[in-house]
Amino acid sequence: MSALLEVHGLVAGYGAVQVLHGLDLTVNDGEVAVILGANGAGKTTTMRAISGMIQRSGTVNFDGRDICRTAPNDIVKLGIAQVPQGRGTFTDLSVEDNLRAGAYTRSGERALGIDADMREWYEIFPRLHERRSQKAGSLSGGEQQMLAISRALMSKPRLLLCDEPSLGLAPIITQELFAILGRLNTERGLSILVVEQNANLAVKIAHSVFVLETGTIVASGTADEIAGNDSVRKAYLGY
Repeated sequence: MSALLEVHGLVAGYGAVQVLHGLDLTVNDGEVAVILGANGAGKTTTMRAISGMIQRSGTVNFDGRDICRTAPNDIVKLGIAQVPQGRGTFTDLSVEDNLRAGAYTRSGERALGIDADMREWYEIFPRLHERRSQKAGSLSGGEQQMLAISRALMSKPRLLLCDEPSLGLAPIITQELFAILGRLNTERGLSILVVEQNANLAVKIAHSVFVLETGTIVASGTADEIAGNDSVRKAYLGY
């Protein structure tokens, strides 16, 4: 399977504070990759660096093109969408307006299918359809996460970045969300890169896993290989 995203020697941080120290990772086309790591390891910084939200250096190749110097809005147009930690919905806008905002980069023929795509995400997330006229800020945490994922998918990405999708959610909602992410991958071939504290749940839908410590990848392999690594299993999978 060919690589969709290839990151080599990625260096990034905030001002004088360097967080990533030459990070390398690959996401294959049509696969789910998961980044595991403790708080402060650099997981969110990795996602922000890939999507162009912070200063970075190194090589970030997406579909054979180096996007390390590409602006965030152009990265979305190329086919990378991010669901940020904390969801990042527009709380004063309605559910429907949030979804339309997710499609702002679509133009030409791609813009013609916006209404049909909205209906599709309403079918996948019926609660969003029920609340389509409500302000996003009035939704429950789980509903806001559903909206954040749907909004990102309205840009019709090839690669979806999900930063801690289970944060603050009840276990049953988390399981529902991960089941949907798994189906998006298996049924639609959507490539997904997930940062997640709930390692057991994330690894279940993963093809490959990367373990991040202090801004560097210290272990990587298939989901089965990582689950069979005693030190990684005890540290992140809890058994």
